[in-house]
Order: sequence, then C-alpha cells, then structure tokens
Amino acid sequence: MSKPEIILIAGPTASGKSALALELAHKLGGVIVNADSMQVYRDLRIITARPTPAQQASVPHRLYGHVDAAENFSVGRWCAEVAAALATAKRDSRAAIVVGGTGLYFNALTRGLAAVPPIPADIRRRVRARLASDGVEALHGDLAQRDPAAAARLMPRDRARVTRALEVVLATGRSLVDWHQEGMPAVLDPAMAAKIFLTPDRDELFRRIDVRFDAMMAAGALDEVRALAARNLDPDLPAMKAHGVPWLIRHLDGEISLAEAVEGGKRDTRRYTKRQATWFRNQLPDFVWVAPERALPAVEAQWQALQN
Repeated sequence: MSKPEIILIAGPTASGKSALALELAHKLGGVIVNADSMQVYRDLRIITARPTPAQQASVPHRLYGHVDAAENFSVGRWCAEVAAALATAKRDSRAAIVVGGTGLYFNALTRGLAAVPPIPADIRRRVRARLASDGVEALHGDLAQRDPAAAARLMPRDRARVTRALEVVLATGRSLVDWHQEGMPAVLDPAMAAKIFLTPDRDELFRRIDVRFDAMMAAGALDEVRALAARNLDPDLPAMKAHGVPWLIRHLDGEISLAEAVEGGKRDTRRYTKRQATWFRNQLPDFVWVAPERALPAVEAQWQALQN
C-alpha cells in the first residue's frame, strides 16, 4: 500500500472507527485527527469513549480533550484547528487519519463552511425556550415568515436545522442561504482522500453500543458526570448534551434510578446512530460504505485508485 496523505474514517458510534484508525496509524506511521464533536471536551474522557491514554501515547493524536466543557466549540474553530493539524502532518510526511462520527465536521472539511458570525447567547436562549414550549413546527412557521428561502429547504420537524436557521436570521437579519454563499472554502479536496463509512450489521452495532456503555460505567463515567454536573454549567452547552450525560445527571439529581439512566443513555445512542447513517447517506454520498471487517482493504483499494 502506497502511503496516503489523508484518510477519512466516519461511521456510527461504536462501529470500530478508533480501532481502525489505530491500525492504520501504526501501519503507516500516521497521526490520528479527531472529528468527533464530543471528544474534543476535556471533561468527557470516559463518557465519550475517547482513546485511552495508552492508545494516545502509542501514536500521535490531535484535537482530543483540548476544550473546556464551558465552551461552545464551533465547527468553524474545528476547521481552523484541523487545517493546522493536516498541515503539520504533511510537513512531517505523516499520513493523516481523520476519524469521527460528526457529519458536520466532515462536510465542512470537504465542502467548506458558511461564514455565519457567532449567535448571541440571549437569542440562542430565546429560540431554545420557544422550541421547548411551542415545538419545532412553530419555529418552522416563524422561519417561513422571516426566511422563506431557508424554510423551504428544511423539513418542518428537523429540530437542529430549523433552530439554527431561525437563530441566524434573528441574529444577523440575513438568510442562512446567503451566509452559505459567502463561507470559508473547503480545507481538503475530497477527491484526494480515501473516504469510508463503517456500517456494521445493525444488531451487532446495537450490541456494541450496550457493551461499550456498560464498560464506560465500569470505568467511572458516573463520577465523571458528577464532576461535570458540579460545575453548574449551562445545560444547553454541547458538552452537557453528550450521550448519557443528561440521563446520568437526572439520576444524580434523584429523578430516576441508575438502571433507568443507563438504559436511557443506550437508547439515545442507538437512535443517534440511525440519524448518523441517514445524514451521511444524504449529505456525503462519496464516502464508501463498508463493513468494519472489510475496511482495511477498502482503504487500500481507494488509495490505489487515487494513485492511478
């Protein structure tokens, strides 16, 4: 296998992405670059199944655990940091293996990012409060009045995107569609990278999710979440919404049993993997879908094709 410059590994939670990245990094003398929006947070080592200290010591890892949970880490900041990480890998003649499950990161990496300014906290709070009280359909109706172009492109029940589009038009007075036309360019030409999406059998994936969540609990996830909750951070911060965190906080507050919290975390993770697959299928169709056991030869085949 010729030494590739960049390999993109995506896939649902617990699909084996990190294990594949480690195997490739050892084989190629590469560096692993994080593309998981929760594994950037310093406070969430266990509950996000971040690579262990031993794994991180065995090969270089970048963009893991370097952000405080009190920060609202943005896609734009990740793009700037990943660009620097890729440039350093190229300078050092190392393969860069970008691995994670956050579709927006891969989309921004390969397609660019809208140059939307930060949303003021008061606007974000108002919109989220309305979402909780009135529902996403009401927000979509408001968006249709204020930004019909963006509303026409979104499903009325797409909570994340409807909320984001409404926040943008309220904060800037401009449509998200307009901002997308003025964004930063892609960091990477996707045609120059090997790209795979791991797709385990669904029953096997759900089994892996359950086993991994149990392992995280055994490793001290509850204490990790207890320390996070003690900081009394804004519950709307991304780190406070990591899979399992809200459920475990409810347990710590005496609302539910530990067994109920664990099952809730597992269930949310299973549902999220379905959304991940749908998103990648629709938004990034150039990724090659492959079973985990066939991933290594799939990467090799892609890179050989790129070299021809």
